[in-house]
Amino acid sequence: MKQPYNTALYMRLSRDDENYGDSVSIETQRTILQQFAKDNDLHVVGEYIDDGWSGTTFERPNFKRMMDDVDAGRVNCIVTKDLSRFGRDYIMVGQYLEYEFPEKQVRYIAVSENEDTKKGLSDFVPFKNLFNEWFAKDTSRKVKTALHAKFAAGERTFAYAPLGYVRHPEIKNAIMVDAETRWIIEKIFDLAYNGAGAAKIARVLVDEHVPTAGWLNYQRYGKFAHIYEGAPEEKSYAWTLAQVKSILKDETYIGNSVHNKQTNISYKNKKKVRKPQEEWFRVENTHEAIISKQVFEQVQEQAANRRRQQKDATTQIFSGLVKCADCGWSMRFGTNRQNSKPYSHYTCSQYGQGLKRCSSHYIRYDILCHYVLTRIQDLWRQAQVDETELLHRLLKGSEQELAANAKRQSAELTRAEKRRTEVDRKFAKLYEDWSDGRITEYNFNMMSQKYQTEQQELVEKIERLSAELESEKQTTVDAETWISLLRQYSYPTELTAELLNGLIEKIVIHEATTEDGVREQNIDIYYRLIGKIE
Repeated sequence: MKQPYNTALYMRLSRDDENYGDSVSIETQRTILQQFAKDNDLHVVGEYIDDGWSGTTFERPNFKRMMDDVDAGRVNCIVTKDLSRFGRDYIMVGQYLEYEFPEKQVRYIAVSENEDTKKGLSDFVPFKNLFNEWFAKDTSRKVKTALHAKFAAGERTFAYAPLGYVRHPEIKNAIMVDAETRWIIEKIFDLAYNGAGAAKIARVLVDEHVPTAGWLNYQRYGKFAHIYEGAPEEKSYAWTLAQVKSILKDETYIGNSVHNKQTNISYKNKKKVRKPQEEWFRVENTHEAIISKQVFEQVQEQAANRRRQQKDATTQIFSGLVKCADCGWSMRFGTNRQNSKPYSHYTCSQYGQGLKRCSSHYIRYDILCHYVLTRIQDLWRQAQVDETELLHRLLKGSEQELAANAKRQSAELTRAEKRRTEVDRKFAKLYEDWSDGRITEYNFNMMSQKYQTEQQELVEKIERLSAELESEKQTTVDAETWISLLRQYSYPTELTAELLNGLIEKIVIHEATTEDGVREQNIDIYYRLIGKIE
C-alpha cells in the first residue's frame, strides 16, 4: 500500500533574500511548491511561512509550529524550494536531515535541487549546507559594511524619527526638525538645565499633559494602536523616568548621529548586546540641532554631579545605589519627623503610597551608613597592611592556586587546538581519498560524521577555554584596579557621595527577620569592577 504523505509546504524569506528579487519571493516559492505537490499527489495539510526571518536561526515561529505538527503526527512530509529555505545553519540542518527526520519517519524534499530523503540524499548535501551557511555569514559581513558606509555618509536607519523630528520628505534616511513637537524637547532640556532631575521633569510633563512620542505616532500614523486604541486619556501623557533620561542623553538633539550602540552576538545568534561606548560610531552635524552643545554638556555634567550638589547630603550620598533585594527597584528615602529626634530611612519604592507590589525592606539611614562605613574601613586597612592578601580575597584564591588553574587551562587549550588542526587535516585527507576512489562512500559518510562531530566539540571547547582564560585575566586586572582606587582615599571616617560612587556599584537590602525579639537584616554590597566580597 502506498504511504500517504501529509505534506507541509514550508516557505521562508529573510530581508537579505529580498535583494534577489522575485526568484525567492514567497509567491514564487508558493507557486513552485503547490505545483510540485499537485504533480506528485502529495496531500497538503498546510502552508508554513516565515517572512522576514533569517535561516541562521531555528526559532522561527512557523517553523516551530510545523515541527509541533510533526511531533503531533499531523505532518510526515516537508517540502521546500531548496535547502537554504529550510535553513542556513550547517550543523542544525544536518541534525534534522540525518537524525531527526529519519527517526520520526519524515520525508524531506528540496524541489529545485532534486533532493529527496525517500530516494536518498546526494553526497553533496553537506557541502550545499556548508555553502548556505557561508553565504549567510558573507551576507552579514556585507550588510554591516553597507551600513557603516551609510552612517559615514550621515544617513540614519530608523523605524520612527525621534521626538522633535520627522522624516525628511526629500532626503532618504534623513530627519528634519518637527516644528510641532520641538517645544517638548526644548522644555525637557530647559527644566534639566535649571536643575530639575529626571523624576521631577517626568512629573511636570504628566501634570501638564504633554503628549509622549508613542501617542504622537499613534495620532499621526496609526502606530501602536494595540497600546493606545481605547486607552484612557492619561495614557497619552504617561511619561516614565526612563523616557526622560533617554532624551537627556541623546546626542540626536545636538545634531549628531550615534550608531553601533548594540550588535548581534553573531550572524547566527540575533540576541542584542550593548557595546562599550568607545566602540560607538559617532557622526557629527548630520542634521539640524534642537539643543545647543553648551546646554547639552551642562545637563550631562549636572546629572553626573547631582548626588553631591543637593542640600540634604544624607538623602543623596546613596542616591541610585540602594536597591531592593527582591524586586530590584531603587529604595525610596524618607524622614520620620514625628518623633522628638527625627530620623531618616529607606523603604522599597514598590511598597507604600498605594503600591503593594513588594514588602517594605525598611532600614534606617544611620544603620546603613554605619554598616557600609565599617566595611569600607575594614577593606582600606587590609589594603594598607597586606595588599597581596586582599587581592587573594577578592580573587577567591591564592596566587599559587590561580596560577596553577591558569596553567592547567592553558595546557588544555593547547591540546584542543592541536587536536583540531589534526582533525581538520584528517578530514581533508578523507575527502581526497573518497574523491580518488580509495575508500567507499559508506566509509566516507561514517568517518565524515565522526570528524564533523569532533570538530564541533573542539570548537566549543576552545571557545570556552579561551573565554575562561581571558575572564580570569580581566578579573585580576579589575581587582588590582579596585585596590588602587581604594588606596587613593585617606582613612575614611565618614561616607561621601564621591567615596561611595567611586567604590560601590550597588547596595542590596534584604527584608529583615525577627527571631526571639532580635531583628536581623542582610545587606549585600556590590563593589565596582569586583562585585560582592564574601
